[in-house]
Amino acid sequence: MSCRLLSFSSEAMWSELLNRLADRDNPDHTVESDVRQMIERVRKGGDAAVLDYIRQFDCPDMQLPLRVAPERLNEAMQTVPAEDLECIRRAAENIRVFHESQKERSWFMTRDDGTILGQRVSPVDRAGLYVPGGRGGNTPLISSLLMTAIPAQVAGVQEIAVVTPPRRDGTLNPHILAAAALLGITEVYAMGGAWAIAALAYGTESIRPVDVIAGPGNIWVTTAKRLVQGHVGIDMIAGPSEVLILADHTADPVWVAADMLSQAEHDVLASAICITDDANLANRVLAELDRQSRELPRAAIVERSLEDWGAVILVPDMEAAVGLANRVAPEHLEVLMDDPWTVMPRIRHAGAIFLGPHSPEPLGDYFAGPNHVLPTLATSRFSSALSVQTFCKRTSIIAASRDFARANADTVAALARMEQLEAHARSMENRKKA
Repeated sequence: MSCRLLSFSSEAMWSELLNRLADRDNPDHTVESDVRQMIERVRKGGDAAVLDYIRQFDCPDMQLPLRVAPERLNEAMQTVPAEDLECIRRAAENIRVFHESQKERSWFMTRDDGTILGQRVSPVDRAGLYVPGGRGGNTPLISSLLMTAIPAQVAGVQEIAVVTPPRRDGTLNPHILAAAALLGITEVYAMGGAWAIAALAYGTESIRPVDVIAGPGNIWVTTAKRLVQGHVGIDMIAGPSEVLILADHTADPVWVAADMLSQAEHDVLASAICITDDANLANRVLAELDRQSRELPRAAIVERSLEDWGAVILVPDMEAAVGLANRVAPEHLEVLMDDPWTVMPRIRHAGAIFLGPHSPEPLGDYFAGPNHVLPTLATSRFSSALSVQTFCKRTSIIAASRDFARANADTVAALARMEQLEAHARSMENRKKA
């Protein structure tokens, strides 16, 4: 296993890391061409086109209908071990409690002249959720279903359609079905990939189009979401996963390495970085990465990820470490320091912040409550985690009084004429005659 050790004595040297990480955002334009073709085929061919892609990529013998019968969801509840269901139930409860706190209220304000202004917050009518199948359905991403469905439910979305790739035999993993049943979701389709995104966006004979699409996926799914954005809303354009750990002399190198590996095992493009001002800790983390990685089932993936995108970085002090972390703007940022709360106010850019030694990234990704669908590739500089707001829209309300309209008619008309919009001006001047 090879994870590089870098030493940055000044900010001028940061570009070595930043330029290297920028290469992870190099899109494959050949994918875009194929995805455009897939989307167009589904728009024109509907279920038949979707079925053709499923047979080509997932299940050669797939048949219609693509929707999973509701009784199959309830049957899955009986086949999944009770202890697994209890884990899912407890995680769902924590996620729901957290997202309940995100709900926004509609509001109104009243002027002295009787004009009422306000904003109405309302959910979209219909949401489509993409849940990756994971290695042919053998590693179902149950957490992704919980993290997308629960915020939509809390927002008040009345119709939720879930799509997820079928296994080779055309079935779905029972854990996914059981989780859907546990959440009260009844509309589940056995389809994945870019064609599933197209079906959600434009509809087919068997699935009605949605208003918002959310959920993580591979480059094909992500590209499809980007291409249908504007026709429907999406949560975000997410790239490969990443973690950055700020660690001082108090950090446990065993824990630091374990947390880095928990991210590196996602895929070969995942990035795991530790920044520290302690040379002894840096060397011990490297040794632990080597030792622990050998014991992992996904050792080959971990090795490639750490070699290409991982690093342990030495900096003069932790103030410099925070500054570099803000430049990286990672998806997950762990703070394993003596007093992490004193550092937190200076962290400006991160998808999620994990404070203290007992807040590893997996605790947040699976169970604590905050959402794990997070901005990557430095987009936390301007974007946020998936939330209840992802499934809501805000509508402005204007109920002007007669006095307000008449008193301001000349001013509005003058503004309209500055823009050479005469009809606008006359529309306003008509109100003076009321």
